[in-house]
Amino acid sequence: MTQTSGALDMGAKENFEDLLNESFGSSNSVEGSVLQGIVIAIENDMAVIDVGLKAEGRVPLKEFATAGQKAELQVGDVVEVFLDRMENSAGEAVLSREKARREEAWTLLERAFESQQRVDGVIFGRVKGGFTVDLSGAVAFLPGSQVDVRPVRDITPLLGIPQPFQILKMDRRRGNIVVSRRAVLEETRAEARSELVANLKEGQILDGVVKNITDYGAFVDLGGVDGLLHVTDIAWRRVNHPSEALTIGQTVKVQVVRVNPETQRISLGMKQLLADPWEGVAAKYPMGVKFTGRVTNITDYGAFVELEPGVEGLVHVSEMSWTKKNVHPGKIVSTSQEVEVMVLEVDSNKRRISLGLKQCLENPWSAFAATHPAGTLVEGEVKNITEFGLFIGLESGVDGMVHLSDIDWNQPGEEAIKDFNKGDMVKAQVLDVDVEKERISLGIKQLGTDPLANTGEVKKGLVVTCTVTAVTEAGLEVSVGEEGAKGFIRKSDLARDRADQRAERFNVGDKLDAKITQIDRATRKLSLSVKAREIAEEKEAVATYGSSDSGASLGDILGAAMSRARADAENKK
Repeated sequence: MTQTSGALDMGAKENFEDLLNESFGSSNSVEGSVLQGIVIAIENDMAVIDVGLKAEGRVPLKEFATAGQKAELQVGDVVEVFLDRMENSAGEAVLSREKARREEAWTLLERAFESQQRVDGVIFGRVKGGFTVDLSGAVAFLPGSQVDVRPVRDITPLLGIPQPFQILKMDRRRGNIVVSRRAVLEETRAEARSELVANLKEGQILDGVVKNITDYGAFVDLGGVDGLLHVTDIAWRRVNHPSEALTIGQTVKVQVVRVNPETQRISLGMKQLLADPWEGVAAKYPMGVKFTGRVTNITDYGAFVELEPGVEGLVHVSEMSWTKKNVHPGKIVSTSQEVEVMVLEVDSNKRRISLGLKQCLENPWSAFAATHPAGTLVEGEVKNITEFGLFIGLESGVDGMVHLSDIDWNQPGEEAIKDFNKGDMVKAQVLDVDVEKERISLGIKQLGTDPLANTGEVKKGLVVTCTVTAVTEAGLEVSVGEEGAKGFIRKSDLARDRADQRAERFNVGDKLDAKITQIDRATRKLSLSVKAREIAEEKEAVATYGSSDSGASLGDILGAAMSRARADAENKK
């Protein structure tokens, strides 16, 4: 073959390839792309489509249907399909409407994702952790947490309905798309909320539906925006828990109390639509007047009593009982109990009423004072023993106190109180009743005679006859007179002569004369001295019978004095 003929052969070959490419198209440029075609026939569940190639292709009708709906396709319709391959084993082009829609959808979705625009889709299936959404051919994943602003138990009403979604993530290479319906709802609600809040004014009256109830109040839906109805604004009366007055789903009429445009918080009130029961309350409940009310709440510091719906007063724990001072209010009254109270104070500005419970009962201190004047003998049980005296339980639930100084005439109170025990029954005398201070003073020693009562007989400088009751190293303990007043003679006062100043010379029961040198009424004791008596007698004798300067001895003077004393005694007989 010549070179020329070879060149002709090569040219013929290239022309033949060009003709083939023109007739069938280049697989490099057509396969894997979206082509327009015409539906030329519908056979059973397949659509026959001509895309201008050597052979037609077949596409299942279901690929032309929107999720959850039937395909509406007719002969002559122009459609877009994706060319997978030029020809299969049956000699037909391999076409796909689903892939065409997916390619088209991905392009549109990428644009929407970049511009943060919403896209329309249809929820058509359930998968692990969420649901599948058809976004015009592209399948996206809708997590369960992104379905609604609140958990949705039944998603059936949302299936097959076109609705907007927000694309959260997408990866075309992996074919992953994640969408959210909740983001759209929140944005829509936020827009509606802002618009509604902007139009709200304080004092405005609206109808709402109770959406949720908490311990501190209820949330009311005002038609796209929620407001808080605090428990204290539900009614003028005390409402311990919102569920006492409201139920979820209940339609209520409320007033806008406060609106915060920045935080978009709305405070609502129901009681504001009713008359304020505190208007004119001071005239309605004057001080000193008794009323009947119902106990609504009990605290550590007292009990609240409702005088009428919306008007409550506090009975402080100190005004609950005349005698029960350290008792919890719950042990005196109970919730819902009807009680009679007296108005003690009214403060309309602070919306406070002070009430008294004990003022409606007889004052036991007044009653006791009326029937037990000073000097009355009483008997009771020792309720308590303290460092300053005994508390004795008396009638009407009141207590009287015996001070340490009123227990015994002769013993110190600290010693005398040791003879008593809690629960002992004792007798005492009423000394004083102070109704205002709620005090009753009692005395036990007053049941006996005061050894020092006759101050005219027992006085300083008087010489008395003593009886020795005890012999100690320091001196003698003695009793004086018939009442047995306690006294003490110091060792140095036992005699004028130092040699006779010995306590052991005396025995218990011995009698001796001594001079009273001091009276201590606080300790109820006398100080006596034999020595002072002897010195006084000597001075008296000297003054009466002469002095040693006249030449008479002291013995002569004393002898004369003694003789004179004996003579006087004989004459008295």
